[in-house]
Amino acid sequence: MAHSYIANGTKDDYLKRLRRIEGQARGLQRMVEEEQYCIDILTQVSAMTKALESVALGLLDEHIAHCVVNAVREGGEEAELKLKEASAAIARLVRS
Repeated sequence: MAHSYIANGTKDDYLKRLRRIEGQARGLQRMVEEEQYCIDILTQVSAMTKALESVALGLLDEHIAHCVVNAVREGGEEAELKLKEASAAIARLVRS
């Protein structure tokens, strides 16, 4: 079974978004090297954080809609495992 982001054809979208985030990280490094204003750096950190959260929430949504739903349909131990796995992932996102 393919991962949900592959099955849904969103892999390339995620890669583009992650490359953009990578560029933001390089931009942040440059800002610190150039000793730019703290608030400007923090603003960019916030933007990068939101971009990463967006990727995480998209992947989580696809995982629940595809992997978890399919496992629940089949039932049994796999369903319980997928539900616990999704719950743990949500908890990690909330704590971060």
